[in-house]
Amino acid sequence: MSKGPLAVRWGAPPEPAVEAGTTSALRVELENGGTIAWGDGVFASYHWLDDRDNPIVWDGIRTEAPSLAPGGRAWVDVRVRAPIPPGRYRLAFDLVAEHRAWFSELGSPMLTRDVDVLPRAGEPRGEIPAGFDAGPEREERVRAAHAEGYAVVAGAVEWPGGFLQRRPRELAPYEPGPGRVPGFSAPLLAPSLLPGVELEPLGEIAGLPAFAAPRDDPWVYDGRIVLRRRP
Repeated sequence: MSKGPLAVRWGAPPEPAVEAGTTSALRVELENGGTIAWGDGVFASYHWLDDRDNPIVWDGIRTEAPSLAPGGRAWVDVRVRAPIPPGRYRLAFDLVAEHRAWFSELGSPMLTRDVDVLPRAGEPRGEIPAGFDAGPEREERVRAAHAEGYAVVAGAVEWPGGFLQRRPRELAPYEPGPGRVPGFSAPLLAPSLLPGVELEPLGEIAGLPAFAAPRDDPWVYDGRIVLRRRP
């Protein structure tokens, strides 16, 4: 490693056991291997790569790095969110001088460890509201999405036809469809949650409890996960 103004030396990599979509603190040892002290704007972070070092998830959560003079060493609990879905990944720790560069771009090697990311565990909670039934394969799809790593899983609403049972206009975003909708912008109706997750309630839409999407937990909307209004 060429020594420059910004450089890092690492201790041994941790041996994490992580579940998809979850956040944990992984303890790493690092040393200021450069020629200037670290101050504000230097953070510990990470990337998730494949076995050929291609980026799968770049630009991870930031953890403030300690103020270290050249040659100073410290332990840091780096907050890391595991990728989705489960599988074999390479976790690469890196430092970043925010708005300037990653240390790895300046010649410092990343600290890497191959990791088997496990399916996410936890018993889902989320009752079927009165007046509605679960659509086909709803439970199986919900559980599969949670195991992928999503803490919150929501879906579509099927409404019986006919003039007297006309579909409410507010359900327009919730038409059953072929799959997932990235960046779904409407509230989540009667979602399934994993333990420890709480959502902001937004009242009801067509008799279904509505919630804001979480800010700090991974979530998914899937048009194949259906609630059916009883005729």
